[in-house]
Amino acid sequence: MPDKEQRFLDALDKKLWNAADKLRSTLDAAQYKHAVLGLLFVKYVSDAFDIRRQELIEQFKDSEHDYFLDPGDYDSEDEYQAEIADELEIRDYYTEKNVFWVPQLARWQTLRDNATLAPGTEIEIKNGKTRTYTFRSVGRLIDDALEAIEKDNPKLKGVLNKSYGRLQIDQSKLIELINLLSEIPFAHETLQSKDILGHVYEYFLGQFALAEGKKGGQFYTPKSIVSLIVEMLQPFAGRVYDPAMGSGGFFVQSERFIKAHGGKLGNVSIYGQEYNHTTWQLAAMNMAIRGLDFNFGKEPANTFTNDQHPDLRADTIMANPPFNMKEWDTGVSDDDPRWQYGRPPTGNANFAWLQHMLYHLAPNGSMGLLLANGSMSSNTNTEGQIRKALIENDLVECMVALPGQLFTNTQIPACIWFLTRNKKERNGFRDRSGKVLFIDARNLGYMKDRVLRDFKKEDIDKIAETFHAWRKGEGYEDEAGFCMSATLDEITKHGHVLTPGRYVGAAEEEDDGEPFTEKMARLTIQLSEQFEESGQLEEQIKQNLAGLGYEC
Repeated sequence: MPDKEQRFLDALDKKLWNAADKLRSTLDAAQYKHAVLGLLFVKYVSDAFDIRRQELIEQFKDSEHDYFLDPGDYDSEDEYQAEIADELEIRDYYTEKNVFWVPQLARWQTLRDNATLAPGTEIEIKNGKTRTYTFRSVGRLIDDALEAIEKDNPKLKGVLNKSYGRLQIDQSKLIELINLLSEIPFAHETLQSKDILGHVYEYFLGQFALAEGKKGGQFYTPKSIVSLIVEMLQPFAGRVYDPAMGSGGFFVQSERFIKAHGGKLGNVSIYGQEYNHTTWQLAAMNMAIRGLDFNFGKEPANTFTNDQHPDLRADTIMANPPFNMKEWDTGVSDDDPRWQYGRPPTGNANFAWLQHMLYHLAPNGSMGLLLANGSMSSNTNTEGQIRKALIENDLVECMVALPGQLFTNTQIPACIWFLTRNKKERNGFRDRSGKVLFIDARNLGYMKDRVLRDFKKEDIDKIAETFHAWRKGEGYEDEAGFCMSATLDEITKHGHVLTPGRYVGAAEEEDDGEPFTEKMARLTIQLSEQFEESGQLEEQIKQNLAGLGYEC
């Protein structure tokens, strides 16, 4: 993204978040998150609707366009304008352009104009036919607007969180929030409303994850980690699946990747699953804001006990499931067909997530998932046996060790597993059978604040380009301390442990040309001189303190 656009978005982010956070009042971050993001969604669909509405007005007046309405066919200007007004309320004009139909009650201007009314006031709603609406409260007005949007757009059924009337928040705060979000512009010189609102939505998700701490991090994966996995797997086409999708970050980043590389969004089908109902709603809104078609199943559901996509075989699978999840298997059969490489232990779901994803992977598919570091070496219960089976079946393609402090919700060290069902030569990749790439990225990244670490773009590029070069067999070389291509025999000698540090070794120090014995002698003399100097300094300090009347 050009610097000018990024500066505009960064300034908008900061302004909106600072203002919105001041309005939080008595609501905790979890409740306030849904209040803000729900209203952001209404703003988006209303803006998109208004933009399409303006396009139609221009087309009705353009004699070269199929939608042209000739003023000469009407007896008066008033009759002509009335005809345009009626035409603007025809749903098909909007849905044909994949724009959500927004009823009059749910349009942003309606919310803004009527939010300050006194309870009991009646307002007229014109939407095909005129009717009256009795205003009860701002919260109820927003709920009714969301209800109207859902009713007129079947794809959004069950997606919108209609609970504003029940929020324990001063109504004046909701009015301030509406006025605040009204400041989000329709468009920028080079950015569309969808891009701006999508960016703000994602930024707010990240900020709420920070505000909620451990709980908030459960639905949000840091953008840089998502970007890394997407850059490595490159989901240009086919079915993309996330069985623990949270707010849908992997899908958003996949969209960006496809656009950045000139691909077509229509070539990708999105499938996801999420257990938490409100997070499932957030993800669906996240997709809708970007105009992406998606299948998140019939309902929010437990991935292990109520698989929403039982017959899916995906080309790309990406996930950040909960680390080391306990008591995950209540209601799950011991002979479930997903446990092809061993029954995962009750006390840890890491290999249950991994095998669930493998079960849904297409014959030529690839997958990447974040897991706790323990998954690479643990022999607790059946974990070591499962890992051994995965290695011996040549399913593991690459292991990436990550730096600490990357996540808002946990300090548990993490790694990324990349697996594939087919390492044979295909689609520009060389035959990698019997080989695994190990990447130790623990020394990459920077501290973005006192608590959190992050990757720079060059860090992501270095890891992804190493992986692609290894896959293609073009320009790859082992680099001590960073990467190594190991054989299955070498991995077996290490007891089927997959920790990259065991394979990449230590980084080589640059040779300065000085022989070791000479360097050792020189450094020993230098250290002795520094000790002597330290002793002299200490004696001087004692004398100075004694001169001031202090005993040492």
